[in-house]
Amino acid sequence: MSNCAIVGINWGDEGKGRMVDYLTQQYDVVVRYQGGGNAGHTVINEKGKFALHLLPSGIFRSGVMNILGNGVALDCENLLKEIDTVRQGGVDITPENLLVSERASLLLPWHRELDALEEQRLKDKKYGSTKQGIAPFYSDKYQKKTVLAGELLYPDHLRAHLQDLLEWKNLILREVYGAKGYTMDEMMAWVEQYGQRVKPYVADTSRYLHQAQAAGKSILFEGQLGALRDLDYGIYPYTTSSNTIASYAPVGSGLPGASIDEVVGVVKAYSSCVGEGPFVCEWFGADAEKLRDAGDEYGAKTGRPRRVGPIDLVATRYGVRMQNATNIALTKLDILSYMDRIPVCAHYEINGQRTDEFPFPVLLDQAKPVTEYVPGWNCDISGVRTWEDLPQAARDYVEYVEQAIGCRIGYVSVGAERDSLIVR
Repeated sequence: MSNCAIVGINWGDEGKGRMVDYLTQQYDVVVRYQGGGNAGHTVINEKGKFALHLLPSGIFRSGVMNILGNGVALDCENLLKEIDTVRQGGVDITPENLLVSERASLLLPWHRELDALEEQRLKDKKYGSTKQGIAPFYSDKYQKKTVLAGELLYPDHLRAHLQDLLEWKNLILREVYGAKGYTMDEMMAWVEQYGQRVKPYVADTSRYLHQAQAAGKSILFEGQLGALRDLDYGIYPYTTSSNTIASYAPVGSGLPGASIDEVVGVVKAYSSCVGEGPFVCEWFGADAEKLRDAGDEYGAKTGRPRRVGPIDLVATRYGVRMQNATNIALTKLDILSYMDRIPVCAHYEINGQRTDEFPFPVLLDQAKPVTEYVPGWNCDISGVRTWEDLPQAARDYVEYVEQAIGCRIGYVSVGAERDSLIVR
């Protein structure tokens, strides 16, 4: 048995979905262990193109059990939309291949509303939220004011608990934000419409995982976003509200005693970022538009244009360290094929001093990129399937990045399709 975590090294949007989709052929169980419907993993296979926000990316593999762990923000509305969309693509989804932890908390309608109201209040100081309710949800979770998915199985208790939460939440909505608030009838209608459809998937997934581990089954932990969005180690406060690092996977999955044998960190061959906050290597103008269009850099969840720039070796090296990555998947190498010279953000300069260390968040606004260039390859590599068939300049670029970030690059992606992958 081996356990693997697949995680983002940078700001998210690195291409984790296609890598999870590829790697699931080697694993028996895939677990989402944090985050919610606020980011997407795009998967392209023989059934079509899918943007998954909550469903584990192993849902397309026959015989694989997919689990939403206790660390997930369980957005029933988004989850059910995804289930319906994936079913339309010909994928059967039942409790035989999807389970939801009874200890996962429900993201309720007021979480989404509070997210939007707070961003509106912050105005030009907003965090760049996707307005999917993530920050209010995790705030409530740590205040012990959420509903657990397992409570759907105990309707009398659920109603009483919701009544208590409703009184408290309406005080905030009405007194702080001047909003209308919710009635008990509205909340019970929401439970009936969405909670009842999720209820058949709710189970003691911690016990399931323990039994799977004892039986020698292999587990793949699927992370959302990237190291620079981690609540504790990211570019605070422009982070998500959960821990995106691999070391949280055992806790958020429901198997706290699990050991992780391999951490596959996903890095894009250039940089992209959705949302607000410092982004040292950012490009603007025509160069940015050309790279954005070449890479189709628009958010899987929001459709927002992603901020783009060259690969940031300083940030990537930091992300590798925070994730304790043992192997790297470098994605979208093919997108750089139009460039005569490939730019890289090799160092930062802060207050006139060059540094290779990722700085404390408050210093990031002062950091300037120090750009270096390596030769381009000027040809289409999307059909290449072996390392030896890559142009020498492309191999040189991969090896340059590998040496700079201090971690072996074992996978090189040259397209979004399942087979557009070079294994070194």
